[in-house]
Amino acid sequence: MYLRIGVQEKPFDVGKEVRSLRESSRQIGGIATFLGVVREINDDDAVSNLFLEHYPGMTESQIEEIIRSAGERWPVLAATVLHRVGNLAPNEEIVFTCIGSRHRGDAFAACEFIMDYLKTRASFWKKEKTRAGSRWLTTRDSDIKAAERWTDDH
Repeated sequence: MYLRIGVQEKPFDVGKEVRSLRESSRQIGGIATFLGVVREINDDDAVSNLFLEHYPGMTESQIEEIIRSAGERWPVLAATVLHRVGNLAPNEEIVFTCIGSRHRGDAFAACEFIMDYLKTRASFWKKEKTRAGSRWLTTRDSDIKAAERWTDDH
């Protein structure tokens, strides 16, 4: 399986990443992508900056495990997950997930699964700066519920 994982400060080129994944296998028939960006407004507060930290080495291992778990559920042929850290402004990209599979349904499902688990199981810490001050963000209940739907006991 083609696998690319990156945790980085610099922006990424979505078009280049999709092309690289697409060229990794001629068996790919469907590619699903997700691009997450910094919101300008969060909880009715204007966001001026989002700062992201991670635990180097561990975070990448967690992302790899999430991708491998997706590959056990769906026939994933290729996966790219890129996540930014550092200071980000509104409308800058935070996360990019790109999944290639033989069929679109498997690519869509695996992409959604990976995003749900990234939000709840990868070691990222986010600090948001607003007019009201700075605050560390916690995992939202909606993100936890989204990830729980993938467990075998739900």
